[in-house]
Amino acid sequence: QVQLRESGGGMVQAGGSLSLSCVASGTINVINTMAWYRQVPGKQRELVATTTGRGSRNYSDSVKGRFAISMDNAEKTVFLQMNSLKPEDTAVYYCNANVYTYTLGSQYYWGQGTQVTVSA
Repeated sequence: QVQLRESGGGMVQAGGSLSLSCVASGTINVINTMAWYRQVPGKQRELVATTTGRGSRNYSDSVKGRFAISMDNAEKTVFLQMNSLKPEDTAVYYCNANVYTYTLGSQYYWGQGTQVTVSA
């Protein structure tokens, strides 16, 4: 079983910065991708950023130029540096990982989520 544990959420004023991290643990043979999603009540969960850990990074248009995703393969950790935060960035942020194990093949896993609140 694979577990993802996020940390780093909180409250910040508009224009400020926050950093999120997510550690993967458990039986892991290969991490294919790690990503951050976010969700506000009443809306679908949306992709924020994704990385393969080998230099490939993709961002949603709404955060491009403000957020940066990075990954430490050895520590099985993904980070999200969020700068120039806006009130519309307020959401629960979820860590997601596509992990390959010999027993289950490639599976997607989710963290429990961490709240980010940006005040005007």
